[in-house]
Amino acid sequence: MKFTLSWLKEHLETDASLDTVLDTLTRVGLEVEGVDNPAEKLGAFRIAKVLTAAPHPQADKLQVLSVDAGDGPLQVVCGAPNARAGLVGVFGMPGATVPSNGMVLRVAAIRGVESNGMMCSFRELELGEDHDGIIELAADAPVGQVYADWAGLDDPVIDVSITPNRQDCMGVRGIARDLAAAGLGTLKPLAQVYRMESLAPIAGDGAAPDVRTDDPEGCPAFYAQNVSGVTNGAAPKWMADKLKAIGQKPISVLVDITNFVSIDLGRPLHVYDRATLTGPLIARLAKDGEQVLALNGKTYTLDASMTVIADDAAVHDIGGIMGGEHSGVSDTTTDVLIECAYFTPEAIARTGQKLALTSDARQRFERGVDPAFLDDALAIATKLVLDHCGGKPSAITRAGQPPVTSRSVSYDPAYALALAGVDVPKATQKAILESLGFPVTVTGGGTEMRDGMPFDTPEGWSVGVPSWRRDIDGPPDIVEEVVRIHGLDNVPSTPLPRAPGVAKPTATQAQLVERRVRRTAAARGLSEAINWSFISEKEAAAVGGGDWTLANPISEDMKVMRPSLLPGLLSATRRNADRGAASIRLFEVGRRYFADGERATTGIVMAGEKTARDWRSGKAQAFAAHDVKAEVMALLAVAGAPTANLQAFGEASGAYHPGQSGTLRLGPKTILAEYGVLHPAMAKQFGLSGTVVAAELFLDAIPGKRKSGFMRAPYAPPALQAVKRDFAFVVPETLEADALVRAIRGADKKAIVDARLFDVFSGPGVDAGMTSLAVEVTLQPGEKSFTDEELGAISAAVVKAAEKLGGTLRG
Repeated sequence: MKFTLSWLKEHLETDASLDTVLDTLTRVGLEVEGVDNPAEKLGAFRIAKVLTAAPHPQADKLQVLSVDAGDGPLQVVCGAPNARAGLVGVFGMPGATVPSNGMVLRVAAIRGVESNGMMCSFRELELGEDHDGIIELAADAPVGQVYADWAGLDDPVIDVSITPNRQDCMGVRGIARDLAAAGLGTLKPLAQVYRMESLAPIAGDGAAPDVRTDDPEGCPAFYAQNVSGVTNGAAPKWMADKLKAIGQKPISVLVDITNFVSIDLGRPLHVYDRATLTGPLIARLAKDGEQVLALNGKTYTLDASMTVIADDAAVHDIGGIMGGEHSGVSDTTTDVLIECAYFTPEAIARTGQKLALTSDARQRFERGVDPAFLDDALAIATKLVLDHCGGKPSAITRAGQPPVTSRSVSYDPAYALALAGVDVPKATQKAILESLGFPVTVTGGGTEMRDGMPFDTPEGWSVGVPSWRRDIDGPPDIVEEVVRIHGLDNVPSTPLPRAPGVAKPTATQAQLVERRVRRTAAARGLSEAINWSFISEKEAAAVGGGDWTLANPISEDMKVMRPSLLPGLLSATRRNADRGAASIRLFEVGRRYFADGERATTGIVMAGEKTARDWRSGKAQAFAAHDVKAEVMALLAVAGAPTANLQAFGEASGAYHPGQSGTLRLGPKTILAEYGVLHPAMAKQFGLSGTVVAAELFLDAIPGKRKSGFMRAPYAPPALQAVKRDFAFVVPETLEADALVRAIRGADKKAIVDARLFDVFSGPGVDAGMTSLAVEVTLQPGEKSFTDEELGAISAAVVKAAEKLGGTLRG
């Protein structure tokens, strides 16, 4: 839900600053997702006048302009067809950044002629789609003034995330009501906002529209009013500016009125061109196989469970979701029918899911709009049409009955302390509820005579539920309203009582493993990321595709249950890189989801600089595959994997670079981890540059430990010092070093306790196609030191093991 600060203040009488508004929104439970002020990126763009315009000597389609932006004439090369002497437009100074493409303007020669900046179009400043020429302002626009200040663009756009239960905040007015209740100002009367003497219906003397509802379950109420003799055109500037500021594209005044009311009041409407209608307009169930060409240009096939608006000839509207293209208004429209209907939320949700069709109207109707607001909304829409399009209104048709019922909740003010743990005074609770539109009736709380004796009657409250709050069901919901306006920060943190004695451990073995992995990763310098379990279809396809696709996702970017942790980590890596992070080291402990269940996994991504540039090494050092392998080995060790028995294979998944990646396995089938350099195509898909290394550890594949009792064997260090011997073997370059090390380690399992590769060499002295691998072997004597004969036998066993792999001892 987006709106500008000035738009909010049309409903809220307040002097609060932007920061105060944002803090209060968060405090009352309306999460602020972002704030964008267009003026901040347009500070270097001024109003300028073109003094002269002459042809470019080297290009037919370019002109050389003399431009005054308040500091005297500057020479500018321009290719806009409307550039001419006397034009007043918007000029980007050298050093300014063009919002549309991020280009920094500089003094440069264009086809041999120096140019000092740029005259800009609307698209280049992200103020519209017009790119046919440079902006043309009024001749009296003040030359030299910052354009954003003159145009009134210093108006922050606030983006608020609305939870599904807060249908009342799907309009600017509902958000203003919450802020007023929180003490940030006064909610203006709605009639005052729309400059109406009252919200009474505007009825004319023309014939009422012929409409009815034959589907009371899907469309209980269908109100409509005709306006004849209208002139459709561009919306007034104030309305168009509001819509453009929040990303809506102005279409025509009739369409823009319905969009404006939907966003301003959370009340979707629809306008039909009466010339396209045949017979009465009826809300009914569709017939199986009926089709409609919607306003988005797509044709939808309907079934008998869907509510539609149709006449004798065709379906004109997928009820409450999207209108049809055939009956939409155009520049030639002169007579319109304004529809203000109530659609059942459950029916809207089912239809939208079946058609996979989303719209602003669906978002509001399936959450539930105010059923008592039909007359008022129709009056406001009709007034806007009359004010900006002219015409004469007809009488109003009210078909059906909106589901308006009087609801109340029996409430005890003590519930606030009992349920939420915060003691809010009764007077404060009453004031909060009434400011939110909940009328409070207090009963009891006095003394009355019963059988000649005084009797104290307990106080009770009856709290009325406003028609725009269908989410209120009982006393806990009332407590929630009181507490969120009173302030969640005022709720004390009270620990639960703990039974005496030592608590029994409740964590499972798998949970303990994840804790050790998480702590070890953090201790090794990795930062933990927590991502959504949902990713887009495109991201899932990049890692082999997902088994679970949601039928009704929150958004298209969160449609598939993730089959890999990499997409989320790579997206987080890009966000950090975009914000200037030089070295990124992220890990996540989470779940992957497959047809046969979920699997515990740890993901790692490292990008950017491993070490920063300095006077010794010069250039910064990037991460390599062996860096992420070291992290994998460390985490597998703390997870309980038998790292000494791991085998290295080269068959990593398609997400990795085929020549710079591998897997770690227990046998050929049990894969514990895959790691390596990310595939360039994968990095490009996620907007990453440079070398990116990644890994996934499959914790569920680690074999569990065998139970051997409750006590571990006591630590008994060797009595004698270990002996180390170095061996260098010339082996085929196709031989994996891990295979050689494993073979050497198994040459004498009793005496050899470790083997480690410490040198790789190819060059002079080594035949082509061969490589020299040097291995350090650690020998541990038992009860007595090794004799020369024993050491010789062990060395011979090591050499023999290497020879079996095609290696020879290097001389």
